[in-house]
Amino acid sequence: MASSQPPPRPISSTLLLALVPIASWFIVRPFLDPIPSLPALYTSIGFSIFTFMATLYLVPALGPTFVKAHLSGRDLLKVYATQIPESLGLVCASVYILALILFIPFAFSDSLTIRSTRTPEGIFVSEFPHSRLSVYLSSLLSLLIATILGFLDDVFDIRWRHKLPIPIIASIPLLMVYYAERGNTHIVVPLPLRFLLGSLLNLGPLYYLYMSLLSTFATNSINILAGINGSEVSQALIIAISVILNDLLYLPWPIGFHLPVHLLGSNAEVEFGGVWSAGMAYGSKELVERHLFSLYFMLPLVAVCSGFMYHNWYPARVFPGDTLCYVTGMAFAVVGIQAHFSKTLLLFFLPQIFNFVLSCPQLFGLVPCPRHRVPRFDADTNLLHPSKAIFMKPPSKLAATVLRILSIFKLVVLTVHPSGVILETTNLTILNFFLVRLGPMNEKRLVQVLMCCQIGGSVLAFSVRYGLAGLVYDGDRR
Repeated sequence: MASSQPPPRPISSTLLLALVPIASWFIVRPFLDPIPSLPALYTSIGFSIFTFMATLYLVPALGPTFVKAHLSGRDLLKVYATQIPESLGLVCASVYILALILFIPFAFSDSLTIRSTRTPEGIFVSEFPHSRLSVYLSSLLSLLIATILGFLDDVFDIRWRHKLPIPIIASIPLLMVYYAERGNTHIVVPLPLRFLLGSLLNLGPLYYLYMSLLSTFATNSINILAGINGSEVSQALIIAISVILNDLLYLPWPIGFHLPVHLLGSNAEVEFGGVWSAGMAYGSKELVERHLFSLYFMLPLVAVCSGFMYHNWYPARVFPGDTLCYVTGMAFAVVGIQAHFSKTLLLFFLPQIFNFVLSCPQLFGLVPCPRHRVPRFDADTNLLHPSKAIFMKPPSKLAATVLRILSIFKLVVLTVHPSGVILETTNLTILNFFLVRLGPMNEKRLVQVLMCCQIGGSVLAFSVRYGLAGLVYDGDRR
């Protein structure tokens, strides 16, 4: 067991030098004949590689600067008390947003295809797409506001009850442009309810409320599932990869194949092949453009998270702070809203939904909520145990009932007085739940369990989205 802070992780200069020509090739590839069908996607991949390199280098390089600015903290689950740089999510957010800004000419200009005498297959821009650019810029503005608010949260240490509505502020540009562009507020009604509501239901203002709540949930759900090295960034990384895999199902593929989703209850196969008939796009150029938009935001996000995770992995050399949670959550909200797959996005948040529901009694004051709900660290064994919330006075009947129900399902462990009064309960988080069910474990193993849970949630999400959803929705469910 280490008694002092580990040294910074080494960065391979050979790796960085090797990635430079690869990233450069992806950026210039659209300028070379034959022009690919999705030229901007190549450029996005190139910028993402450079984003990974920048994050990998800048995070440790700027760490001492954050310590000097008193943006540092002690790792509560370690024996050493060395101050570790915190709020490095600001560096990640800056690199991420800069990459998205530099990418604008490649995504919305026809300069990549104007040299060609033939019309390339796939997506190309014949007229400047002011409408799509305004959507892109409003998304960037929301990310910038999320960065500012996240950093303010890091500096002023805002309480949970006060920070919950903060992401709504960041989503305002997104919602305003969505309204100005006369965005769709209709939802597809599930088959069992169509005899009452019809096939489409216009939610009107309720849809905007839903979108604002989506941004709030996506941001805070990652933020409250934290406390161990690598937890926040690993969640964001796996969700972003899941979104990318979902986006790839809608892109033009030159090969043909199908997925046997009938085994999951679907009435039809998911087929791929042809310029516009890839997967769930079914020949829709609009659907392909939506998921390209999503890829443009998710690819650099994966790069940023990968670079940061190298330094935040156990034992962490840096901490992300709330800024990274705000930015990643807002990025997910942006693609879910603008690319119109918010229901699918929520499926990728199944562990976060479970954690939020489990945490509700503490978040809303029914059960005492300590400042830190991280697991309890045993310095002698280097193992983590479930942390506990102590009742200074007997809980209300409602609180006692809720806790006893949770105890029946083995979600918490209660300490009960012989008189029947609840004295203590394990904190209501998924991390403590893992420790309750699986027993004490070290921090590295716990974050690995969390990642496996996140991956399992994504597998289940794909099964539900492309298999079981066919039981309640018909057609291609665009």
